[in-house]
Amino acid sequence: MSHEAINQFKALMDQVDEPLKRTFQNVHQGYKVETLERFLKARDGNVARAHKMLVDSLNWRLQNGIDDILSKPIAPASLYRGVRDSQLIGVSGYTREGLPVFAIGVGLSTFDKASVHYYVQSHIQINEYRDRVMLPAATKKYGRYIGKCVKVLDMSGLKLSALNQIKLLTAISTIDDLNYPEKTITYYIVNAPYIFSACWKVVKPLLQERTKLKVHVLQGCGRDELLKIMDYSSLPHFCRREGSGSSRRSDDKTVDCFSFDHPFHQELYRYIKHQSKTREPTKSLKQGSVHVAVPMADPKKAEMCRTLESEWKKFQTQDGLTVSVHDIKISD
Repeated sequence: MSHEAINQFKALMDQVDEPLKRTFQNVHQGYKVETLERFLKARDGNVARAHKMLVDSLNWRLQNGIDDILSKPIAPASLYRGVRDSQLIGVSGYTREGLPVFAIGVGLSTFDKASVHYYVQSHIQINEYRDRVMLPAATKKYGRYIGKCVKVLDMSGLKLSALNQIKLLTAISTIDDLNYPEKTITYYIVNAPYIFSACWKVVKPLLQERTKLKVHVLQGCGRDELLKIMDYSSLPHFCRREGSGSSRRSDDKTVDCFSFDHPFHQELYRYIKHQSKTREPTKSLKQGSVHVAVPMADPKKAEMCRTLESEWKKFQTQDGLTVSVHDIKISD
C-alpha cells in the first residue's frame, strides 16, 4: 500500500471517537500501520472503503463486547471439551519464520455438541488470543513483526452432510472477512477427497485473485510440502504420515492438536479463566454463551455458497443412484 494511502487512512482514524480509538488499540497492538495496510488490502487500496470497513468493525467490537471476550470462558470445562470435540481446530506449532500453524479439521467437524453461539464465541476467542497473545509473543521472540498465520485444512471425512453446517461456517467466515482481514498468509488443503476436488473446480473461479493465490491444494496429507516451511514437530497430527487423516485421531492427546488436552487448548483455557477471575474475582463461572451479532455475508459469498450447495446436491443425487462418493479416487 502507498504511503499516501496510509497517511490518508491515518488522518481519518485520528478523527474517530475515543471509544473507537480504545478498541482500535486492541486490534493493532502497537502496529497501527500494519493494521491499516491489512484493511486497505482487503478493500483493494480504496481508502474510503477501507475506512468504512475498519470503523464498522470497531463498532461491531464495541456493540458485542469483543474486547472482553477473553474474560468469558465457556463453562463448565466439560462443555468446552464438547465444543473442542466437534469444532476441530488447534495450533500444532510454528513455521520456521515464526508464523503460528493453525490446523482445522473441516471434514470431521460436526458442530453438534453445543448451540451456535458457543461455536461463534469459541472461534472469536481463538482469533483474539492469536492476535493479542500469540502474535505479539512471536513478534518479541523473533525480533520482527509477525502478524499472520498459516492454516492447514484437513478434508478427510468430508461428507455431503457437511451441507448442514454451511450457515454456521458462512457466519464464521463472514466474521473473519469483515473483522480479521488478511490474517492468514496461506491456506493448505490436505487429505482432499474427490467431492472437495470437484467442488473446488466450481468455486475457485468465484474467488478473488488474491484469495486464490493463498490456497494450495497438496497431494495426500501434504507432509513433504509442509516440511519445507516447518519442522516435523510442528506438523499437524493428520499430516505426519500418509493415510493419517484426522479420522485416525492420535492416542496421544498432547499431539492431537484438536484435543482439549493439547497444550495450546490448555494454555488458552487457563488464560481465559485467569482473565475472568481478574475481571470479576467474586463471580463464579456459570454456563452461558456470549451472543455475538453476525454480519450479513456479502453477495459474492452468498453466491459461492449457493453454487457449492448446488454442486453437492448433484453428488447427493449421484450417490443415491449409482455412485458412492467414498469409492471415487482423486484424479491427478
